[in-house]
Amino acid sequence: MSPVKLTSRQQQVLWATVRHYIATAEPVGSEALVKEYNLSVSSATIRNAMGVLEKVGLLYQPHPSAGRVPSDSGYRIYVDQLITPANSLTPQIEQMLSDRLNLEDHSLEAMIRGAAQILATVSGYIALVTMPQTYTTRLHHIQLVMVDPNRVMLIFVTDDYESRSALMELPKLPEGVEPDPELLERELQLLSNFLNSHLRGKAIAELATLDWGELDREFQRYGDFLTTVLAELSRRSQLPASTQMMVNGLSEVMLQPEFAAVQQIQTIVHLLEDEQDQLLPLIFEPASYEQSGKRMIIRIGAENPLEPMRYCTLISSTYCKGSTPVGSVGVLGPTRMMYENAIALVEATADCLSDALS
Repeated sequence: MSPVKLTSRQQQVLWATVRHYIATAEPVGSEALVKEYNLSVSSATIRNAMGVLEKVGLLYQPHPSAGRVPSDSGYRIYVDQLITPANSLTPQIEQMLSDRLNLEDHSLEAMIRGAAQILATVSGYIALVTMPQTYTTRLHHIQLVMVDPNRVMLIFVTDDYESRSALMELPKLPEGVEPDPELLERELQLLSNFLNSHLRGKAIAELATLDWGELDREFQRYGDFLTTVLAELSRRSQLPASTQMMVNGLSEVMLQPEFAAVQQIQTIVHLLEDEQDQLLPLIFEPASYEQSGKRMIIRIGAENPLEPMRYCTLISSTYCKGSTPVGSVGVLGPTRMMYENAIALVEATADCLSDALS
């Protein structure tokens, strides 16, 4: 579709039509716009402008006798050209978030869950916040603790202060050699020190590919064990699909008239609960961020590739650890969305998460 060039009057009428429909969920006619928005022209002039906007596909009539409502293309022009984010909301959500986004007092998961709850409550839409992606997570500390002479507990802490553990079998001793618990304790401590000196600060995603073939003689018998340790570290750091994204606010969105039909809300619930693997790439696109430098992505209606989202808008923004994008914050709601507020709230939440992680 070629870019649409609108006169200032047509822009004004489109803006007023979108604002009316967002507020009322009802089609609007020219007389209502004149009264509500003090457009200082006759209803005939407004009607003519609305006719032009309908002709170029920015408005449409849901019924022959009804007023007009915005199309997806109309919302796109509105978002790209006619609004500025409602930054007056930023201090409000920042204050609410600052009490929750503190890694010293809360776990990472609790922090992300809290951000999703606040964003859903303040925006009135479904909040989607992805957990930080593990390929950017780095190892902070590792410890091997003896459970018995044949098994150890692998405990590791990442740089976002999340800890995980795994029970692992030790390499078998040569036949006829009895394990010495005191010697094993010393070896495990030396091995823990060795691992920390070599691995601290490394991205967990690269651990499984490290080669432990060249080891000091004292650690020679642990070569295969170390390879297993690293594979386990990498595996344990992968979040299952069901916990990669926090979802909150479904009950708020169900109050919107667009979701009154049971089938419509069922498709959204199914997407959020059972098909997050399809939704995640739309929420978090680090490659797109690195190429364009754009943190904010807004998909309106048919711009969404997933069928259940064709009557929804998805607004998302990346959050970073330092300068590296590690996750995303988003809201999902009807295309009849208060875009100025939603954009400001998503951006403020992403900024607060970036500050908390950095």
